[in-house]
Amino acid sequence: MPEWLLHTYFRSSASFRVRIALNLKGIAYASESHHLQRGEQRSPGYLLINPQGLVPSLRTPDGSIIRQSMAIVEYLDAVVEVGPRLIPADSLSAARVRAIAQDIACDLHPINNLQVLNYLRDELELNNEAVRVWVQHWIHKVFGPLESELAGSDQAGEFCVGCGPTLADLCLVPQIFNAMRFDVDMRAYPRLVSINERCMKMPEFRDAAPDAQPDAA
Repeated sequence: MPEWLLHTYFRSSASFRVRIALNLKGIAYASESHHLQRGEQRSPGYLLINPQGLVPSLRTPDGSIIRQSMAIVEYLDAVVEVGPRLIPADSLSAARVRAIAQDIACDLHPINNLQVLNYLRDELELNNEAVRVWVQHWIHKVFGPLESELAGSDQAGEFCVGCGPTLADLCLVPQIFNAMRFDVDMRAYPRLVSINERCMKMPEFRDAAPDAQPDAA
């Protein structure tokens, strides 16, 4: 039986990142789903695990709980020697990977996560079209500069940085999935689209995708 347990939700972008990392590191893990739209992440039992009531959380084999997807991925990269380095050993490349990852995880993802979208709909009473425009606006604000940066970089290879997947790609792919959900016109971002397509050819990414999860049914 797997000793690692991931608290997750199939459409959670942050959980998607961690599922990719676990797959790339070759870690067999069990999943426990918390349906965000039903509020299962706020159950008393789960709040004992993660007082924020957010996913993902990862239980390690020694029983420790790690929350926040970026912290989980960096932990896995530090303690699991197999699989690709998700944070490069070279300091400059590592800084570049973290910068791209933070562009997405800090500047974009918090603005279009479910908590914010529910607030827009329920408290500000925006209709679905207005919410869609909101999401598209912030995606373009981040994807535009990122496309320019990657297109003009001599460090960008087949992936965001170099010739293998890193934390930057783990952040990018779920946000492109979100962009497609909200009908973002991706024609202005050929570099980002190319990286996403390359990643999604890898089984570690495909098997981590929302529609491949048991709770997607």
